[in-house]
Amino acid sequence: MVSQRIAVGVVFVMAMFMAIMDTTIVNVAVPTLARDFHVRATSVDVVVVAFLVSLAVSIPASGWLSDRVGAKRVLLVAVGVFTAASALCGVAQTLPELVAFRVVQGVGGGMLTPVGMAMLYRTFPQEERIRTSRILVIPTAFAPALGPIVGGVLVTELSWRWVFYVNLPIGMAALCFGAAFLNEQREPCSGRLDTAGLALSGAGFGALMFAVTEGPARGWLSTPIIGAGIAGVALIAALILVELSVPQPMIDLRLFADRLFRTGVLIIFLGTMTFLGVLYVVPLLYQDGFGTSALVSGLSTFPEAIGVMLGAQVATRLYARVGPRRIIAGGLSGIAVVTLSMGTVGAGSAALWEMRGLLLLLGCAMGHVFAPCQTAAFATISGQATARASTLYNAMRQLGSAVGVAFLSTVMDSAGTARELGHPVRANLTAYHLAFATASVVALIAGAIALTIRDEDAVATMRRGEDRGLPSRPLRRAAR
Repeated sequence: MVSQRIAVGVVFVMAMFMAIMDTTIVNVAVPTLARDFHVRATSVDVVVVAFLVSLAVSIPASGWLSDRVGAKRVLLVAVGVFTAASALCGVAQTLPELVAFRVVQGVGGGMLTPVGMAMLYRTFPQEERIRTSRILVIPTAFAPALGPIVGGVLVTELSWRWVFYVNLPIGMAALCFGAAFLNEQREPCSGRLDTAGLALSGAGFGALMFAVTEGPARGWLSTPIIGAGIAGVALIAALILVELSVPQPMIDLRLFADRLFRTGVLIIFLGTMTFLGVLYVVPLLYQDGFGTSALVSGLSTFPEAIGVMLGAQVATRLYARVGPRRIIAGGLSGIAVVTLSMGTVGAGSAALWEMRGLLLLLGCAMGHVFAPCQTAAFATISGQATARASTLYNAMRQLGSAVGVAFLSTVMDSAGTARELGHPVRANLTAYHLAFATASVVALIAGAIALTIRDEDAVATMRRGEDRGLPSRPLRRAAR
């Protein structure tokens, strides 16, 4: 019989890897989709936006559903929906069909990570969570980097349909393994369905995600973006008022009263905003600024994944001795230095190798943020509140990624990514440098917030020497 630690870890890694990779792999196929469906490339952006909006709408309901119906059941249904929708996307014959199937795919994807994370944290005791992060960082690090590479190969050698078919073996393996070995998890006091919270959160997050993702392309002052932005902010404001007035809300905003959780959520929002925003800018710099192919661009971005893996290994081993405050603050400071250094890279013959080295360092620095922040944020969250806390944490992480891309895109557009220098038109590297400098400032702000973490709040996750039956150094200090 497979232990629950192995079962939950395997299913969570496979499901998260599949969902995260899908957000980057489809971007590579956009030009091919435009040609096959005989539309402009800008019209195909709806394939990406529909998935992100659907993802944002479905995340809030995941916590309540897992408590009421059962986490195993919801997770497997989410994996099944995502996998089936991937197959349908692959056989779509028209653009509207593809968009509809992407919406369904987003519904499944939105529930995968929050429910899987809640199951993981209910399975592992707090003192073991930081060690599990060494393995669970794999999908976070490798999936975004592998997406463009795998997508480029599949589109070039096979067809765009395979960027969706590639999910099928992963999804089927996760579904079969989970059905066979996962135990059910359910909280008995999930309460009635908060229909007002569900409606307001879905509409509010959906409108806000649409505004954020489409703002750079359509223009922030365009009527659809202004309308969606105002509607999103108004709906979320109403959501806050409603959720604070009901005893069992869909989105438990009272969890933000927990200082450590609130700080962790804010750090992961700003950290993800910086990291994924930079990973959006770098391929554009490679292809438009340095003139590389899409495949070379993907391969040259991959060092960040190796860096995240190395950084996470170091951070998880230092966590119990050093504590989350200095590790996270140090990682964010490193991100600020590296991104600022990216702004000094020119267009010389060594530029590509300089960027590869800096991306390795960027990943290493981010590895000191991902795992420690996630572990510390849930240190004071009860088992009963874990599903709802996971919903909030992942909703803010997803929003942070969208805001990061939109924010840095706007910065580049304001500077102009191309300039006329006779003939031909050359890339304006200043626009990319300005985006990197902006990302550096955001990382510094996140680092300053990390310095407010109190290590003693996370003491439950900082035990060392448990295999020898020895108390950790932080616990000995607390005992005295």
